[in-house]
Amino acid sequence: MDLNFARFEADATVVALPPDLAVLMVGVAARQAASPTAMIQAHLPPVHSMPDWFAPAHGCFNLAVARLIATPVCGAQE
Repeated sequence: MDLNFARFEADATVVALPPDLAVLMVGVAARQAASPTAMIQAHLPPVHSMPDWFAPAHGCFNLAVARLIATPVCGAQE
């Protein structure tokens, strides 16, 4: 089954971008990086106020559900 996008055909001709566009894009990126906002944000210390949700210390995605699954049910027959 081919799940590729239709625009990525094997027989399509490759068109190179004009050099002026590349120069324009580099100029835009350089001006954005040199903006006062970017300069201030570059010197700010990193903020780690949110807990690490994707690597919790207990190792469970949802600790309450993990405890619920792990606890034996009273009166359950095995």
